Amino acid sequence: MNNNQIIIFLDRLESFIYNKELIKLILSNRKDKSSDLKNIIVTIVKLKVGYRLSFVYRHDTNDITKNYEFEEGIILIKEALNTKFHNAEITSSSENLSLVTNPNGKVKLKRSEPTLQPLATFNHNHVKERLIKTDGNVYLRELGIINAEWEVRREMGDKFRQINRYIELLSPYFNEAELKENFHIADMGSGKGYLTFALYDYLTINQKKNIKMTGVEFRDDLVKKCNTIAENANFNNLKFIKGTIEKAELEELDVLIALHACDTATDEAIYRGIKAEASLIVCAPCCHKQIRKEFNVTNELSYVVSHGILKERQAEIITDSLRALIMELFGYKTKVFEFISTEHTQKNLMIVGRKVENANIDKSMILRNISAIKNLYGVNKHYLETLLEI
Repeated sequence: MNNNQIIIFLDRLESFIYNKELIKLILSNRKDKSSDLKNIIVTIVKLKVGYRLSFVYRHDTNDITKNYEFEEGIILIKEALNTKFHNAEITSSSENLSLVTNPNGKVKLKRSEPTLQPLATFNHNHVKERLIKTDGNVYLRELGIINAEWEVRREMGDKFRQINRYIELLSPYFNEAELKENFHIADMGSGKGYLTFALYDYLTINQKKNIKMTGVEFRDDLVKKCNTIAENANFNNLKFIKGTIEKAELEELDVLIALHACDTATDEAIYRGIKAEASLIVCAPCCHKQIRKEFNVTNELSYVVSHGILKERQAEIITDSLRALIMELFGYKTKVFEFISTEHTQKNLMIVGRKVENANIDKSMILRNISAIKNLYGVNKHYLETLLEI
């Protein structure tokens, strides 16, 4: 390894931290692939005891947040980069730095112009106008996004922006969809409920709609916590149940949402939405292992998939393109777009399908397109095709 590049990177990191120029540090590409620690996100926060480094340890099934003094935090970052992760990316107010380790062990350091500016203060005195309001918002407080003074906590700024961007993106589709009165939304894999609560808040309070909403989550502790928060917020028609995408018991399904469902779990969600003839299907895919494993490219594109990162990105594009085509085959008008810019979250793709009654669909053309794409990449079958028996 080129230790000189790492030393330069860490020296710049320390400078950014002590000068309070650091906006975000992300450690990624775990060295131990069996580890459930996916990445570490580090930001600067201002607490009553002073400035600290806030570490978000992002695991496969949960996140753990811990705060450290600068000196201790820097030591932990160095240890994590040495033993746990290959890559690191700094976003600061003066420049961006990325440290990437190639498969052969060579380390490359890249610099670029800053893409973000820090918030005006660490206390969030300036509040941008948002669709989701903070004043008196019980669920945002109990989820830890805002403090007792109804201000957004600095370390949760990205999450608050993501919530509002999510509502901004989805609101037009709810206006366009042909939804009955008192329609039912199922949010599959609702997790901690950030986006579930926000959507219910927007539709019932902002839009004055009568809806029923169910968050489906397989972790008991999160189900119980979210139900308690819903009760405290007086969200009477929002409930959370324990279950999975394919097995959750739901009496009706007008809108299906599945955000960051891993690999074929997204296909399970789309399949369930199609079979229920849901008016709206919303997915933000995560991981694309099934298609990536099936790639058998023998044509001019073989070089494109000979590199790991390019193969991974091609798998994402092909998987989600096929998903959108299959949804169109079953009468959905689809759109694939960026969920929220990558400086806020790595999960940045969204597929929305709106059921169109009496749509003039050229099914033979869609099937030809699906077949052509699969032939180009040597793919035998997309998992969603198997579920739908296409």
